[in-house]
Amino acid sequence: MKQRFAWTLLVALVLGLCVPPMFAQATGTVKGVCRDAEGKPITDGTVEWLSMDTGRKYTLKLNKKGEYFSLGIAPGKYKVTLLGPDGKEMYHMSGIPVGLDELTQDIDLKKEAAAQAQGQGLTPEQLKAQQEAQAKAQKENMTVKTLNEKLLAAKTASDAGDFDGAITTLKDATDVDATRDLLWFKLGDAYRMSANKQTDPAEKKNRYEQAVNAYQKAIDLKTAHPDPKEQDAGQKLAAYYNNLAEADAKSGKIDDAVTNYNKAAQLDPARAGQYSFNVGAVLTNAGKVDDAIVAFDKVIA
Repeated sequence: MKQRFAWTLLVALVLGLCVPPMFAQATGTVKGVCRDAEGKPITDGTVEWLSMDTGRKYTLKLNKKGEYFSLGIAPGKYKVTLLGPDGKEMYHMSGIPVGLDELTQDIDLKKEAAAQAQGQGLTPEQLKAQQEAQAKAQKENMTVKTLNEKLLAAKTASDAGDFDGAITTLKDATDVDATRDLLWFKLGDAYRMSANKQTDPAEKKNRYEQAVNAYQKAIDLKTAHPDPKEQDAGQKLAAYYNNLAEADAKSGKIDDAVTNYNKAAQLDPARAGQYSFNVGAVLTNAGKVDDAIVAFDKVIA
């Protein structure tokens, strides 16, 4: 009896060691390559696999070849979403089945656009225009991401008192895209604040002049390309003129400073009193007391 029990136990142990893989690891594997509207690998972004059964989400980062890969994906149907570097959706598909085998799920935006165009009856010329528009939008997203990173790095440097580091970063940003007024405004700030740390009078003057040039560039761009959707455009432009006026004043350009402070007051009436006070202070420092009194009277009024 004891011998039969021992054999039964041994058989049970052997069967336990021979558990089929489907019970040992009930998950699958997914992989793929993502390409943009021009057919080039998307090297910065993520692919999100969202279970339509459980709501569980797997976020997979793309490598420099546009590839993604993951083990341990629970079987079921999934919504697969391609997200750009800014986190915005570029494409999605639903009902993708994951089993216990390896699944290759590529995302090719150029092919998808062609298939969609064929279904919509687009001509080759219309399809090309659509693909070019998508490529342009993707490039813009990448540029914005790069510039935001540089703005953050410049702010971090400035907050630490490293204005030269901020200047270098912001100059790099203007090399990436010289049409963004905010970059020039921030560059003007970095030059203006760095001037206060200079012990050489010639270098101090040079920093203020560089600030003036950067602020003027920002103003020129903002006035040449106004954004109709920007609700506080007048306030922002007023801030540009205010900082330009301060740099003018530190450079000894009193008349220019007064002119630009007055422009700021016209653009932002709610802060006109502050700008008029700045005019009075500049004129007082310049020894123009009577003119300063007129400016201060506007503050009181």
